[in-house]
Amino acid sequence: MAGRLTLRARLALLTAAAVALAVAACATASWYLTRNQLYHELDRRLGAVGGPPAPEGGMPPRMQRFERDLGAALVSCRSDAQAGTGPSLPGPAEITQVVDVRGRACTLPGAGTLVVTGADAAVARGARERAVHDGTGVTSAGDQIDVRILTRSFRTPEGVPFAVSFAISLKEVEGPLDNLALLLVAVTALGVLVSAGAGLMIARASLRPVDELTGAVEHIARTEDLGTRIPEEGTDEIARLSRSFNSMTAALAASRERQRQLIADAGHELRTPLTSLRTNIDLLLRAEASGRVLPADTRHRLLVSVKAQMRELSSLVGDLLELARPAEAEPVREPVALHEVVARAVERARLRGPGLAVEAAAQPWYVMGDPASLERAVVNLLDNAVKFSPPGGTVEVGLKAGELTVRDHGPGIPAEDLPHVFERFWRSPSARSLPGSGLGLSIVARVVEECGGRVDLDPATGGGTLARVRLPGTPDLAD
Repeated sequence: MAGRLTLRARLALLTAAAVALAVAACATASWYLTRNQLYHELDRRLGAVGGPPAPEGGMPPRMQRFERDLGAALVSCRSDAQAGTGPSLPGPAEITQVVDVRGRACTLPGAGTLVVTGADAAVARGARERAVHDGTGVTSAGDQIDVRILTRSFRTPEGVPFAVSFAISLKEVEGPLDNLALLLVAVTALGVLVSAGAGLMIARASLRPVDELTGAVEHIARTEDLGTRIPEEGTDEIARLSRSFNSMTAALAASRERQRQLIADAGHELRTPLTSLRTNIDLLLRAEASGRVLPADTRHRLLVSVKAQMRELSSLVGDLLELARPAEAEPVREPVALHEVVARAVERARLRGPGLAVEAAAQPWYVMGDPASLERAVVNLLDNAVKFSPPGGTVEVGLKAGELTVRDHGPGIPAEDLPHVFERFWRSPSARSLPGSGLGLSIVARVVEECGGRVDLDPATGGGTLARVRLPGTPDLAD
Protein backbone atom coordinates (compact mmCIF):
# COMPACT_ATOMS: atom_id res chain seq x y z
CA MET A 1 0.00 0.00 0.00
CA ALA A 2 2.81 2.41 0.95
CA GLY A 3 4.48 1.77 -2.40
CA ARG A 4 1.38 3.04 -4.24
CA LEU A 5 1.20 6.32 -2.30
CA THR A 6 2.82 9.41 -3.75
CA LEU A 7 5.56 11.23 -1.90
CA ARG A 8 3.14 14.09 -1.22
CA ALA A 9 0.58 11.70 0.30
CA ARG A 10 3.22 9.96 2.43
CA LEU A 11 4.53 13.29 3.70
CA ALA A 12 0.99 14.46 4.56
CA LEU A 13 0.24 11.19 6.35
CA LEU A 14 3.49 11.29 8.30
CA THR A 15 2.85 14.90 9.34
CA ALA A 16 -0.71 14.07 10.41
CA ALA A 17 0.45 11.01 12.33
CA ALA A 18 3.20 12.94 14.11
CA VAL A 19 0.82 15.73 15.14
CA ALA A 20 -1.86 13.20 16.18
CA LEU A 21 0.61 11.37 18.40
CA ALA A 22 1.77 14.64 19.92
CA VAL A 23 -1.81 15.79 20.59
CA ALA A 24 -2.74 12.38 22.02
CA ALA A 25 0.31 12.39 24.28
CA CYS A 26 -0.46 15.91 25.51
CA ALA A 27 -4.12 15.01 26.08
CA THR A 28 -3.21 11.88 28.04
CA ALA A 29 -0.66 13.77 30.10
CA SER A 30 -3.21 16.52 30.79
CA TRP A 31 -5.80 13.98 31.92
CA TYR A 32 -3.39 12.30 34.32
CA LEU A 33 -2.12 15.61 35.69
CA THR A 34 -5.68 16.77 36.31
CA ARG A 35 -6.54 13.45 37.95
CA ASN A 36 -3.52 13.66 40.22
CA GLN A 37 -4.38 17.23 41.18
CA LEU A 38 -7.98 16.31 42.02
CA TYR A 39 -6.86 13.33 44.07
CA HIS A 40 -4.34 15.52 45.83
CA GLU A 41 -7.14 17.92 46.76
CA LEU A 42 -9.25 14.99 48.09
CA ASP A 43 -6.31 13.78 50.15
CA ARG A 44 -5.83 17.30 51.55
CA ARG A 45 -9.47 17.49 52.56
CA LEU A 46 -9.30 14.05 54.16
CA GLY A 47 -6.19 15.11 56.04
CA ALA A 48 -8.03 18.14 57.34
CA VAL A 49 -10.79 15.87 58.72
CA GLY A 50 -8.45 13.84 60.91
CA GLY A 51 -6.37 16.79 62.05
CA PRO A 52 -2.65 16.79 62.92
CA PRO A 53 -1.01 13.78 64.58
CA ALA A 54 -1.95 13.32 68.24
CA PRO A 55 0.50 13.98 71.05
CA GLU A 56 1.98 10.87 72.66
CA GLY A 57 -0.80 8.98 74.42
CA GLY A 58 -3.49 11.58 73.55
CA MET A 59 -6.05 12.48 70.88
CA PRO A 60 -5.81 15.23 68.21
CA PRO A 61 -7.16 18.53 69.53
CA ARG A 62 -9.95 18.62 66.95
CA MET A 63 -10.98 15.03 67.88
CA GLN A 64 -11.25 15.53 71.66
CA ARG A 65 -14.88 16.64 71.50
CA PHE A 66 -16.05 13.27 70.21
CA GLU A 67 -13.71 11.13 72.34
CA ARG A 68 -16.65 9.70 74.26
CA ASP A 69 -18.42 8.78 71.01
CA LEU A 70 -15.34 6.88 69.75
CA GLY A 71 -15.07 5.08 73.08
CA ALA A 72 -18.70 4.16 72.82
CA ALA A 73 -18.12 2.85 69.31
CA LEU A 74 -15.26 0.66 70.53
CA VAL A 75 -17.43 -0.69 73.37
CA SER A 76 -20.05 -1.42 70.74
CA CYS A 77 -17.50 -3.36 68.71
CA ARG A 78 -16.46 -5.43 71.71
CA SER A 79 -20.02 -6.27 72.60
CA ASP A 80 -21.00 -6.81 68.94
CA ALA A 81 -23.89 -4.40 69.49
CA GLN A 82 -24.73 -1.14 67.81
CA ALA A 83 -23.92 2.05 69.68
CA GLY A 84 -26.82 4.15 70.51
CA THR A 85 -25.61 7.38 68.92
CA GLY A 86 -22.98 8.11 66.32
CA PRO A 87 -19.95 10.37 66.91
CA SER A 88 -20.09 13.92 65.69
CA LEU A 89 -16.93 14.03 63.52
CA PRO A 90 -15.78 17.36 62.06
CA GLY A 91 -15.08 17.99 58.38
CA PRO A 92 -16.62 17.00 55.06
CA ALA A 93 -16.29 13.18 55.38
CA GLU A 94 -19.32 11.38 53.96
CA ILE A 95 -18.64 8.07 55.73
CA THR A 96 -16.79 7.60 59.02
CA GLN A 97 -15.91 4.19 60.42
CA VAL A 98 -13.98 2.89 63.44
CA VAL A 99 -11.73 -0.17 63.02
CA ASP A 100 -10.64 -2.10 66.12
CA VAL A 101 -7.33 -3.82 66.74
CA ARG A 102 -8.68 -7.07 65.25
CA GLY A 103 -9.60 -5.36 61.99
CA ARG A 104 -13.34 -5.35 62.57
CA ALA A 105 -15.43 -2.42 61.36
CA CYS A 106 -17.35 -0.64 64.08
CA THR A 107 -20.38 0.74 62.30
CA LEU A 108 -21.50 4.09 63.63
CA PRO A 109 -25.20 4.90 63.41
CA GLY A 110 -26.05 7.11 60.47
CA ALA A 111 -22.46 7.11 59.17
CA GLY A 112 -22.54 4.35 56.53
CA THR A 113 -20.07 1.49 56.17
CA LEU A 114 -16.71 0.94 54.45
CA VAL A 115 -14.94 -2.22 53.26
CA VAL A 116 -11.97 -2.78 55.59
CA THR A 117 -8.72 -3.52 53.74
CA GLY A 118 -5.44 -4.94 54.96
CA ALA A 119 -3.96 -1.44 55.09
CA ASP A 120 -6.80 -0.31 57.38
CA ALA A 121 -6.28 -3.30 59.68
CA ALA A 122 -2.53 -2.56 59.86
CA VAL A 123 -3.28 1.01 60.93
CA ALA A 124 -5.74 -0.28 63.57
CA ARG A 125 -3.04 -2.57 65.03
CA GLY A 126 -0.66 0.38 65.27
CA ALA A 127 1.70 -1.01 62.60
CA ARG A 128 1.20 2.10 60.48
CA GLU A 129 0.32 5.69 61.29
CA ARG A 130 -2.03 6.17 58.34
CA ALA A 131 -3.19 4.77 55.00
CA VAL A 132 -4.75 6.49 51.98
CA HIS A 133 -6.41 4.44 49.25
CA ASP A 134 -9.46 4.05 47.05
CA GLY A 135 -12.27 1.80 48.21
CA THR A 136 -16.00 1.16 48.24
CA GLY A 137 -18.63 1.98 50.79
CA VAL A 138 -22.36 2.10 51.46
CA THR A 139 -23.98 5.35 52.48
CA SER A 140 -26.55 5.65 55.25
CA ALA A 141 -29.17 5.68 52.51
CA GLY A 142 -27.96 2.27 51.26
CA ASP A 143 -26.24 3.48 48.07
CA GLN A 144 -22.93 1.83 47.11
CA ILE A 145 -20.32 4.38 46.07
CA ASP A 146 -16.63 4.60 45.21
CA VAL A 147 -14.73 6.55 47.85
CA ARG A 148 -11.33 7.88 48.80
CA ILE A 149 -10.40 6.62 52.26
CA LEU A 150 -8.01 8.02 54.87
CA THR A 151 -7.41 5.71 57.83
CA ARG A 152 -5.60 7.12 60.89
CA SER A 153 -4.23 5.44 63.99
CA PHE A 154 -5.46 6.41 67.50
CA ARG A 155 -5.21 5.10 71.04
CA THR A 156 -7.68 5.09 73.87
CA PRO A 157 -6.74 6.64 77.24
CA GLU A 158 -6.03 3.05 78.32
CA GLY A 159 -3.50 2.72 75.46
CA VAL A 160 -5.58 0.39 73.25
CA PRO A 161 -4.86 1.07 69.53
CA PHE A 162 -7.65 1.54 67.03
CA ALA A 163 -8.21 3.36 63.74
CA VAL A 164 -10.74 5.71 62.27
CA SER A 165 -11.48 5.69 58.49
CA PHE A 166 -12.77 8.86 56.83
CA ALA A 167 -14.19 8.59 53.29
CA ILE A 168 -15.19 11.09 50.63
CA SER A 169 -17.06 10.08 47.49
CA LEU A 170 -15.07 10.00 44.25
CA LYS A 171 -18.07 11.23 42.29
CA GLU A 172 -16.83 14.80 42.39
CA VAL A 173 -13.54 13.58 40.85
CA GLU A 174 -14.79 10.96 38.41
CA GLY A 175 -17.42 13.22 36.88
CA PRO A 176 -15.02 16.03 35.88
CA LEU A 177 -12.48 13.44 34.73
CA ASP A 178 -15.03 11.76 32.46
CA ASN A 179 -16.03 15.13 31.00
CA LEU A 180 -12.37 16.05 30.54
CA ALA A 181 -11.70 12.72 28.78
CA LEU A 182 -14.54 13.34 26.31
CA LEU A 183 -13.28 16.88 25.69
CA LEU A 184 -9.71 15.69 25.13
CA VAL A 185 -10.88 12.99 22.71
CA ALA A 186 -12.77 15.62 20.73
CA VAL A 187 -9.72 17.93 20.75
CA THR A 188 -7.49 15.05 19.62
CA ALA A 189 -9.84 14.19 16.75
CA LEU A 190 -9.97 17.83 15.71
CA GLY A 191 -6.17 18.00 15.95
CA VAL A 192 -5.85 14.99 13.65
CA LEU A 193 -8.09 16.60 11.04
CA VAL A 194 -6.30 19.94 11.26
CA SER A 195 -2.89 18.27 11.13
CA ALA A 196 -3.92 16.25 8.06
CA GLY A 197 -4.90 19.44 6.25
CA ALA A 198 -1.76 21.21 7.43
CA GLY A 199 0.35 18.23 6.38
CA LEU A 200 -1.15 18.32 2.90
CA MET A 201 -0.43 22.04 2.55
CA ILE A 202 3.09 21.60 3.91
CA ALA A 203 3.69 18.72 1.50
CA ARG A 204 2.52 20.81 -1.44
CA ALA A 205 4.68 23.78 -0.46
CA SER A 206 7.72 21.63 0.31
CA LEU A 207 7.51 19.56 -2.85
CA ARG A 208 6.91 22.43 -5.26
CA PRO A 209 10.66 22.67 -6.07
CA VAL A 210 10.67 18.89 -6.53
CA ASP A 211 7.80 19.25 -9.00
CA GLU A 212 9.86 21.84 -10.88
CA LEU A 213 12.84 19.50 -10.87
CA THR A 214 10.65 16.65 -12.11
CA GLY A 215 9.30 18.85 -14.89
CA ALA A 216 12.83 19.81 -15.94
CA VAL A 217 13.93 16.16 -15.98
CA GLU A 218 10.91 15.17 -18.06
CA HIS A 219 11.59 18.09 -20.43
CA ILE A 220 15.21 16.99 -20.87
CA ALA A 221 14.16 13.36 -21.39
CA ARG A 222 11.64 14.47 -24.02
CA THR A 223 13.70 17.09 -25.87
CA GLU A 224 17.33 16.10 -24.92
CA ASP A 225 17.91 19.79 -24.22
CA LEU A 226 20.76 19.79 -21.70
CA GLY A 227 20.69 23.58 -21.55
CA THR A 228 17.64 23.51 -19.26
CA ARG A 229 18.36 25.07 -15.87
CA ILE A 230 16.44 25.04 -12.58
CA PRO A 231 16.29 28.11 -10.27
CA GLU A 232 18.76 27.74 -7.39
CA GLU A 233 17.36 30.19 -4.82
CA GLY A 234 18.08 29.48 -1.16
CA THR A 235 20.49 27.27 0.74
CA ASP A 236 18.22 24.38 1.72
CA GLU A 237 18.39 20.78 0.52
CA ILE A 238 16.14 21.46 -2.47
CA ALA A 239 18.41 24.30 -3.59
CA ARG A 240 21.42 21.98 -3.22
CA LEU A 241 19.61 19.36 -5.27
CA SER A 242 18.85 21.97 -7.94
CA ARG A 243 22.49 23.07 -8.06
CA SER A 244 23.64 19.47 -8.28
CA PHE A 245 21.19 18.82 -11.10
CA ASN A 246 22.35 21.92 -12.98
CA SER A 247 25.97 20.86 -12.50
CA MET A 248 25.13 17.39 -13.79
CA THR A 249 23.38 18.71 -16.90
CA ALA A 250 26.24 21.15 -17.52
CA ALA A 251 28.75 18.28 -17.27
CA LEU A 252 26.64 16.17 -19.60
CA ALA A 253 26.39 19.05 -22.07
CA ALA A 254 30.15 19.57 -21.93
CA SER A 255 30.72 15.84 -22.40
CA ARG A 256 28.35 15.78 -25.36
CA GLU A 257 30.14 18.78 -26.87
CA ARG A 258 33.54 17.10 -26.40
CA GLN A 259 32.18 13.95 -27.96
CA ARG A 260 30.77 15.87 -30.90
CA GLN A 261 34.03 17.74 -31.34
CA LEU A 262 36.03 14.50 -31.11
CA ILE A 263 33.86 12.86 -33.75
CA ALA A 264 34.10 15.91 -36.01
CA ASP A 265 37.87 16.20 -35.61
CA ALA A 266 38.38 12.47 -36.00
CA GLY A 267 36.28 12.47 -39.17
CA HIS A 268 38.32 15.36 -40.53
CA GLU A 269 41.63 13.69 -39.72
CA LEU A 270 40.52 10.32 -41.07
CA ARG A 271 39.34 11.86 -44.31
CA THR A 272 42.87 12.81 -45.45
CA PRO A 273 44.58 9.38 -45.25
CA LEU A 274 41.46 7.62 -46.52
CA THR A 275 41.23 9.96 -49.53
CA SER A 276 44.90 9.49 -50.30
CA LEU A 277 44.56 5.71 -49.98
CA ARG A 278 41.54 5.64 -52.27
CA THR A 279 43.29 7.82 -54.86
CA ASN A 280 46.43 5.68 -54.95
CA ILE A 281 44.50 2.42 -55.05
CA ASP A 282 42.22 3.78 -57.81
CA LEU A 283 45.31 4.59 -59.91
CA LEU A 284 46.66 1.08 -59.42
CA LEU A 285 43.28 -0.49 -60.27
CA ARG A 286 42.77 1.63 -63.41
CA ALA A 287 46.26 0.78 -64.63
CA GLU A 288 45.53 -2.90 -64.01
CA ALA A 289 42.14 -2.67 -65.75
CA SER A 290 43.40 -0.76 -68.80
CA GLY A 291 46.33 -3.11 -69.30
CA ARG A 292 48.81 -0.26 -69.12
CA VAL A 293 51.88 -1.05 -67.12
CA LEU A 294 52.92 1.72 -64.77
CA PRO A 295 56.58 2.57 -64.68
CA ALA A 296 58.36 0.72 -61.90
CA ASP A 297 59.34 3.87 -60.01
CA THR A 298 55.78 5.26 -60.23
CA ARG A 299 54.31 2.01 -58.98
CA HIS A 300 56.87 1.90 -56.18
CA ARG A 301 56.03 5.48 -55.11
CA LEU A 302 52.32 4.64 -55.07
CA LEU A 303 52.89 1.57 -52.90
CA VAL A 304 55.17 3.51 -50.54
CA SER A 305 52.50 6.19 -50.27
CA VAL A 306 49.82 3.56 -49.54
CA LYS A 307 52.02 2.05 -46.83
CA ALA A 308 52.66 5.47 -45.29
CA GLN A 309 48.97 6.33 -45.31
CA MET A 310 48.15 2.96 -43.75
CA ARG A 311 50.73 3.58 -41.02
CA GLU A 312 49.32 7.03 -40.39
CA LEU A 313 45.79 5.64 -40.34
CA SER A 314 46.78 2.92 -37.85
CA SER A 315 48.47 5.48 -35.63
CA LEU A 316 45.43 7.73 -35.75
CA VAL A 317 43.06 4.87 -34.86
CA GLY A 318 45.31 3.90 -31.96
CA ASP A 319 45.34 7.48 -30.69
CA LEU A 320 41.56 7.69 -30.97
CA LEU A 321 41.11 4.46 -29.02
CA GLU A 322 43.41 5.79 -26.30
CA LEU A 323 41.47 9.05 -26.05
CA ALA A 324 38.13 7.24 -26.18
CA ARG A 325 38.92 5.42 -22.95
CA PRO A 326 36.62 6.90 -20.28
CA ALA A 327 38.45 9.26 -17.96
CA GLU A 328 36.51 7.91 -14.98
CA ALA A 329 37.63 4.32 -15.61
CA GLU A 330 40.11 3.19 -12.99
CA PRO A 331 43.51 3.09 -14.73
CA VAL A 332 45.86 0.16 -14.18
CA ARG A 333 48.46 1.12 -11.59
CA GLU A 334 51.49 -1.05 -10.96
CA PRO A 335 55.20 -0.42 -10.40
CA VAL A 336 56.85 0.53 -13.71
CA ALA A 337 60.57 0.90 -14.36
CA LEU A 338 60.50 4.22 -16.19
CA HIS A 339 64.17 3.99 -17.23
CA GLU A 340 63.40 0.73 -19.05
CA VAL A 341 60.40 2.32 -20.75
CA VAL A 342 62.64 5.18 -21.90
CA ALA A 343 65.23 2.72 -23.23
CA ARG A 344 62.63 0.90 -25.35
CA ALA A 345 61.19 4.19 -26.63
CA VAL A 346 64.67 5.40 -27.60
CA GLU A 347 65.25 2.26 -29.68
CA ARG A 348 61.97 2.81 -31.52
CA ALA A 349 62.85 6.48 -32.11
CA ARG A 350 66.20 5.49 -33.64
CA LEU A 351 64.40 3.20 -36.09
CA ARG A 352 61.99 5.97 -37.09
CA GLY A 353 64.73 8.57 -37.49
CA PRO A 354 67.66 6.70 -39.05
CA GLY A 355 69.45 9.91 -39.96
CA LEU A 356 69.25 11.33 -36.44
CA ALA A 357 71.38 10.85 -33.36
CA VAL A 358 69.31 9.93 -30.28
CA GLU A 359 71.40 10.33 -27.13
CA ALA A 360 69.97 8.90 -23.91
CA ALA A 361 71.06 8.99 -20.27
CA ALA A 362 68.50 7.46 -17.91
CA GLN A 363 68.91 6.83 -14.20
CA PRO A 364 66.71 4.24 -12.45
CA TRP A 365 63.27 5.54 -11.52
CA TYR A 366 60.14 3.59 -10.62
CA VAL A 367 56.64 5.01 -10.86
CA MET A 368 53.08 3.72 -10.39
CA GLY A 369 51.09 3.57 -13.62
CA ASP A 370 50.05 1.58 -16.67
CA PRO A 371 53.16 0.28 -18.49
CA ALA A 372 51.58 0.39 -21.97
CA SER A 373 50.22 3.92 -21.52
CA LEU A 374 53.53 5.21 -20.14
CA GLU A 375 55.47 3.72 -23.03
CA ARG A 376 53.03 5.22 -25.53
CA ALA A 377 53.43 8.65 -23.90
CA VAL A 378 57.25 8.50 -23.99
CA VAL A 379 57.18 7.27 -27.61
CA ASN A 380 54.89 10.15 -28.56
CA LEU A 381 57.32 12.66 -27.01
CA LEU A 382 60.25 11.13 -28.90
CA ASP A 383 58.27 10.91 -32.17
CA ASN A 384 57.45 14.59 -31.83
CA ALA A 385 61.13 15.41 -31.34
CA VAL A 386 62.19 13.21 -34.29
CA LYS A 387 59.55 14.74 -36.55
CA PHE A 388 60.73 18.31 -35.94
CA SER A 389 64.48 17.63 -35.86
CA PRO A 390 66.48 18.70 -38.93
CA PRO A 391 68.30 16.03 -40.98
CA GLY A 392 71.42 14.89 -39.14
CA GLY A 393 70.20 16.53 -35.93
CA THR A 394 70.37 15.25 -32.38
CA VAL A 395 67.63 14.36 -29.91
CA GLU A 396 68.74 14.40 -26.27
CA VAL A 397 66.85 12.25 -23.77
CA GLY A 398 67.52 12.32 -20.05
CA LEU A 399 65.93 10.83 -16.91
CA LYS A 400 67.15 12.05 -13.54
CA ALA A 401 65.39 12.16 -10.14
CA GLY A 402 61.99 11.55 -11.69
CA GLU A 403 62.28 14.22 -14.40
CA LEU A 404 62.25 13.06 -18.01
CA THR A 405 63.59 15.58 -20.54
CA VAL A 406 63.42 15.37 -24.33
CA ARG A 407 65.16 18.10 -26.27
CA ASP A 408 65.30 18.53 -30.03
CA HIS A 409 67.15 21.08 -32.17
CA GLY A 410 64.34 21.88 -34.56
CA PRO A 411 62.62 25.19 -35.28
CA GLY A 412 60.90 25.25 -31.86
CA ILE A 413 57.32 26.17 -30.98
CA PRO A 414 56.16 29.77 -31.33
CA ALA A 415 55.16 31.38 -28.02
CA GLU A 416 51.58 31.95 -29.20
CA ASP A 417 51.20 28.21 -29.93
CA LEU A 418 52.45 26.92 -26.55
CA PRO A 419 49.04 27.20 -24.75
CA HIS A 420 47.46 24.92 -27.38
CA VAL A 421 50.02 22.15 -27.81
CA PHE A 422 48.18 19.70 -25.49
CA GLU A 423 44.75 20.20 -27.08
CA ARG A 424 43.21 17.39 -29.07
CA PHE A 425 43.75 17.56 -32.84
CA TRP A 426 45.51 20.92 -32.53
CA ARG A 427 48.39 21.35 -34.97
CA SER A 428 50.47 24.44 -35.48
CA PRO A 429 50.34 25.99 -38.97
CA SER A 430 53.97 25.02 -39.57
CA ALA A 431 53.27 21.33 -38.77
CA ARG A 432 50.14 20.77 -40.81
CA SER A 433 52.13 19.59 -43.81
CA LEU A 434 53.87 16.94 -41.68
CA PRO A 435 52.39 13.53 -40.85
CA GLY A 436 50.49 13.25 -37.59
CA SER A 437 47.02 13.66 -36.13
CA GLY A 438 47.58 16.25 -33.41
CA LEU A 439 46.70 13.72 -30.70
CA GLY A 440 50.16 12.69 -29.52
CA LEU A 441 50.78 15.43 -26.96
CA SER A 442 47.21 15.31 -25.65
CA ILE A 443 47.75 11.59 -24.93
CA VAL A 444 51.02 12.47 -23.16
CA ALA A 445 49.23 15.01 -20.98
CA ARG A 446 46.49 12.55 -20.08
CA VAL A 447 48.83 9.70 -19.14
CA VAL A 448 51.08 11.97 -17.07
CA GLU A 449 48.05 13.41 -15.24
CA GLU A 450 46.79 9.89 -14.43
CA CYS A 451 50.18 9.12 -12.86
CA GLY A 452 50.00 12.28 -10.75
CA GLY A 453 52.72 14.09 -12.70
CA ARG A 454 53.11 17.18 -14.86
CA VAL A 455 54.34 17.86 -18.40
CA ASP A 456 55.58 21.15 -19.89
CA LEU A 457 56.94 22.24 -23.26
CA ASP A 458 59.32 25.22 -23.36
CA PRO A 459 61.65 26.80 -25.90
CA ALA A 460 65.14 25.33 -25.46
CA THR A 461 68.23 27.48 -25.07
CA GLY A 462 69.96 27.71 -28.43
CA GLY A 463 66.86 26.67 -30.39
CA GLY A 464 64.55 23.72 -30.46
CA THR A 465 62.01 22.52 -27.90
CA LEU A 466 62.52 21.08 -24.41
CA ALA A 467 59.84 18.76 -23.00
CA ARG A 468 59.85 18.14 -19.23
CA VAL A 469 57.85 15.34 -17.60
CA ARG A 470 57.87 15.08 -13.79
CA LEU A 471 56.50 11.85 -12.33
CA PRO A 472 56.36 10.94 -8.63
CA GLY A 473 58.25 7.78 -7.79
CA THR A 474 61.40 6.37 -6.23
CA PRO A 475 64.85 5.41 -7.50
CA ASP A 476 64.63 2.08 -5.70
CA LEU A 477 61.79 -0.38 -6.23
CA ALA A 478 62.13 -1.60 -2.62
CA ASP A 479 61.14 1.87 -1.36
